[in-house]
Amino acid sequence: MLDLRQIEEWIIANGRVDGHELRMLRSVLYADRKVDRREAEFLVELYKRVQYRTQSFERFFYNTLKNHILEDGKIGAEETAWLREMLFADRTIQDEERKFLHELRGEARQLSPEFEALFEESSKLPPERRTSGG
Repeated sequence: MLDLRQIEEWIIANGRVDGHELRMLRSVLYADRKVDRREAEFLVELYKRVQYRTQSFERFFYNTLKNHILEDGKIGAEETAWLREMLFADRTIQDEERKFLHELRGEARQLSPEFEALFEESSKLPPERRTSGG
């Protein structure tokens, strides 16, 4: 079986994740039936590097992250800090990212004040690039 780095090389060379690549990625990430932080971070980096994001890869990406974050049903301060770093790394909030936060909020059994603040902040941001103050 291939490891994550081999799959990454294959995907980056192809420029997209679809069909066979998605099946390989799923089998490796879910080999132990859960996605840990290292694997989630790998997926985020891969997502950033893929040239063409298919709808199936988009769904897989957000569902996998949701499974990782909601493993215990709670979104605490640590998960929120990680989400903030991941979502705002490019200083924008896209519609899919906003939808992702809505789904997390609706499916979590317990939300931290930090997540609620992140959710409110993301709801107020326009989807275009934010400008810096100086």
